[in-house]
Amino acid sequence: MRSSLLATLAALSLAACSEAPTGPRSAAPTAPAFEANHGDGASGAVFTQTNAAAGNAVVAFARAGDGSLTYAGTFGTGGNGIGGTTDPLASQYSLILDGEDAKLLFVVNAGSGTISTFRVVGANLTLLGTTSSRGTLPVSLAVARNTLYVLNAGSNNVAGFDIGEDGTLTPDAAASAPLSAGASGGAAVRASRDGQLLVVTEKNSRTIDVYQIGARGALGQPVSSPSSGISPFGFDFVDGDQIAVSEAGSAAASLYDVGSNDALNVESASVSTNGQAAPCWLIATTNGRFAFTANAGSGTISGYGIANGSLQLLVPSGVSGSTGAGSSPLDLDLSRGDHFLYVLESGAGRIGAFAVSGNGALAPLAGIGGLAASQGLQGLAAY
Repeated sequence: MRSSLLATLAALSLAACSEAPTGPRSAAPTAPAFEANHGDGASGAVFTQTNAAAGNAVVAFARAGDGSLTYAGTFGTGGNGIGGTTDPLASQYSLILDGEDAKLLFVVNAGSGTISTFRVVGANLTLLGTTSSRGTLPVSLAVARNTLYVLNAGSNNVAGFDIGEDGTLTPDAAASAPLSAGASGGAAVRASRDGQLLVVTEKNSRTIDVYQIGARGALGQPVSSPSSGISPFGFDFVDGDQIAVSEAGSAAASLYDVGSNDALNVESASVSTNGQAAPCWLIATTNGRFAFTANAGSGTISGYGIANGSLQLLVPSGVSGSTGAGSSPLDLDLSRGDHFLYVLESGAGRIGAFAVSGNGALAPLAGIGGLAASQGLQGLAAY
């Protein structure tokens, strides 16, 4: 009886932050209800994608030095999303920047099975082209040195591409590999900061795959490890070969160390959010001291401190920040320098914003609204 109840609760928690990916649906994008300001003098930018089935687009915001955001424009990707309402891709990192320099932005077009590449200048984007994802249902992206990796959740594979100086993507068979046997529900792919490891979380099979990255981005065979909790979803590297992973079905997060054989060693197992529901996305500060989860079922952000192989809530309640009832916070990202945390509030049609203090505490900022609420928005990338 207890196991049945836990399974039911896990399913409800996961449902709070995702809907099963399907084929393309008709969902017309709604333009943000504000005037464009092309970000002259901006300190950075924040990007999200509409994931619209009738034509995907990236919505761009210029970031000022105080963390405030200004709408900068909407840029077509040349591909299609799959539409939907709340987290139809059920993934993290569906659009990413190529590094701190933020010269390129990569975006998945899940409905057309392609990847779009944009040149980034401030908050303005120029489409350089679209490339086949070499699989079905691309949902997540990672960059290691000069290689882009695409997680295709439908075909259970990672496809690698060489990134040219002009932004062109060239398929690289050596940088491509299948997921581990029995993999199901690929949610996120991420490369270590030193470019030596690639990791994939698989929420349905409750497994995490680790790949060694060799010369010129080549991938070794995946080493699969069981997740500490239910539905491993979002994750980030925190220190060298350590990863913190959110567990949507367990309402928790775990800390792992990648061992010498590429198997994961659990350092902190399923540390509860203290009732904050559906923590599906996780991002860590560059110094590896803090990690934050977006809790779609509760409209909250949970902060964790990381030290000496231990993962602990920063606030006993599990609520480091609130985005509000019905806001459905999805993906999240930190600005360059980790001064600001931005959150995609799909249910409210907003980008939420918080200032991050030196002890990991979050102070709410104004953020910005005007997006179409619950219309399939996906992903967040900030610099």
